[in-house]
Amino acid sequence: MDQETAQYIINYFPILLSLEEVMAIRHTSSSIKLGPIENRNVVKEKMYKRQGWLTEDESVLALLDNGYDTFEISVASRIIQDHADKVFLNTCPNCGRLARTPFARQCRHCGHNWHDVVAGRFQLKSSFQLIGRHFYLLGDIVEGEINVGNFVDLTFLGLAIRPKIDAIDFLLKRNEKITVEDIGLGIGELDYSIKRFLIEKHSFGIPIDILKNE
Repeated sequence: MDQETAQYIINYFPILLSLEEVMAIRHTSSSIKLGPIENRNVVKEKMYKRQGWLTEDESVLALLDNGYDTFEISVASRIIQDHADKVFLNTCPNCGRLARTPFARQCRHCGHNWHDVVAGRFQLKSSFQLIGRHFYLLGDIVEGEINVGNFVDLTFLGLAIRPKIDAIDFLLKRNEKITVEDIGLGIGELDYSIKRFLIEKHSFGIPIDILKNE
């Protein structure tokens, strides 16, 4: 595990971090902001501790005993070991090196571009499970053409999955006494925890890429 890969995993798949790991990251970030101990603003430091941005929990601090770089590699290795099926390493089709983000379509190393794999983009508004049928992503097509058999790229949400679109339907939804019609992408490959995550998150500011191939 190299540092670049470790940082990529931690930055883009935070839902796989333990509570203690999240606290260790927050503590480190806050410590950097406050500066050296001897020069810190005492009032601000107390406020950080009160807000939980700094911790005195020995089990959390022990994770940082060997330095933050070692901590990152240890955490990323643990995530790969425990959740290999939930981590998507976006590697360049040309040189095989890791892209900057899970949803990048151009290699920062060799310059190769693979935007042609994107069939369209979908602006997600909400999600729900229709009993006896599919789990639906509701929203609008904002670019391109989307068809049954395409794949929904959920990697930018920290979900290493690209579920297949099994159905495309127009669904009516009541919104403040007004009936609106949204496009529903029906998918059926998600486990309960992922469905719950999508339902609770509702909409996302960034449109989701719809891919021609998985």
